[in-house]
Amino acid sequence: MRKDLKLRYSLKTDQKTSKRMSSVKLKRGPLENILAKALWNQNIRYRRNYKELPGSPDIAITKYKIAVFVDGEFWHGFNWEQKKKRLKHNRDYWINKIETNIERDKKKDTELRKLGWLPIHFWGNTVKNDTEYCVELINFYIRGRKNE
Repeated sequence: MRKDLKLRYSLKTDQKTSKRMSSVKLKRGPLENILAKALWNQNIRYRRNYKELPGSPDIAITKYKIAVFVDGEFWHGFNWEQKKKRLKHNRDYWINKIETNIERDKKKDTELRKLGWLPIHFWGNTVKNDTEYCVELINFYIRGRKNE
């Protein structure tokens, strides 16, 4: 058995953690929905979880080649160097998992740029607390793409 698979299956989690983690959604989460609806209300049309592109962006504005990702703070390493120090349970697993996610995000962004797409990442809390800012930033990039 591969080492990473062995590590995955050897985790011991309590029932409370297991229940919480089982509720984590990979697609069409509430924060993605908030941003998507706000864009739709601005007459910005898009595709959700667009599999044609690397990383399957949460929102792909195909007309302007803009790929939008709403990243969860824990999973994608917000303030990672500080948070990494505070991990207590299954420390090696989570450090490996999150650092792999960070590297994958960078790789997918590079692939998108090579295809002529502009990747934009928002932290979940930014979408939640300042959706208007997110929409205005996307509109800024759309205006820039119109002028190209």
